[in-house]
Amino acid sequence: MLVRDILANNRISFSFEFFPPKDDEGWERLFQSISELRPLKPAFVSVTYGAGGSTRDRTHQLLMRIKQETDLTVVSHLTCVGSTKSEMHDILARYAENGIENILALRGDPPKGRKEWVEPPGGFAYAADLVAFIKQHFPRMCVSVAGFPEGHPQTPNRLKEIDYLKAKVDAGADYIVTQLFFDNRDFYDFRERCEHAGIRVPIIAGIMPIASRHGLARMAELAAGARFPARLLRAVDRAANDEYVERVGVHWATEQVRDLIDNEARGIHFYTLNNSRATLKIYEALGVEDSVQLSA
Repeated sequence: MLVRDILANNRISFSFEFFPPKDDEGWERLFQSISELRPLKPAFVSVTYGAGGSTRDRTHQLLMRIKQETDLTVVSHLTCVGSTKSEMHDILARYAENGIENILALRGDPPKGRKEWVEPPGGFAYAADLVAFIKQHFPRMCVSVAGFPEGHPQTPNRLKEIDYLKAKVDAGADYIVTQLFFDNRDFYDFRERCEHAGIRVPIIAGIMPIASRHGLARMAELAAGARFPARLLRAVDRAANDEYVERVGVHWATEQVRDLIDNEARGIHFYTLNNSRATLKIYEALGVEDSVQLSA
């Protein structure tokens, strides 16, 4: 099913993100998590993608296994890194042949060993170019793009940042999924700025519960520019061990989601890190099902 059709109903959607495991043990853990999350009936699940072949084959394997073994709607991440337009067409054609018709189009980070982004020869300079390419050659596909409530780490000019996002939407993006954030005020301001710029597609809020002190440090490294509110940091510092850090993270994320529902975010996307536990606890605390009715 196309995600844009799912989002056309008058409900707040919930969705999950997974990444391709590196070994057999990781695959077992992931599919145990998927089996535990399936009863929550997510609107869709997304699978991350490594550029330059780093996880490309494993991404396809995971997409196909989810598609063949479950009834879940799958979304494949796709980046501009390391692919020519011809190679990208082959990847998309392969997806289309296998019934994978939902794509999250990303520029992607610079290849390993490089600090600055360089357009691949014969490839794409920006995510907007990739969106336009998909819509031209595979018009049926549903395409989403990334948004950054706290600001894109490589675009300090916040006016240009929204201009770039609008370019992706104008190229044909059907909806936006945001980077993780910990202060909902950042999301609401981002949503208002999108509306002011004429961006009318659904915006889905990205949430990642903190699971450990190491995980917090890892988030700070990977999600460059992520802001951690002082109240959250104080709560983590008070925690006696990682078990209590996880409780803090789940509580914080639960309150974020509760507030996002009350303020009618169009959807909530959980960055699960292939672990079902935190997401299950958030669902249990909120008493939600597979989606929540919007008030209007």
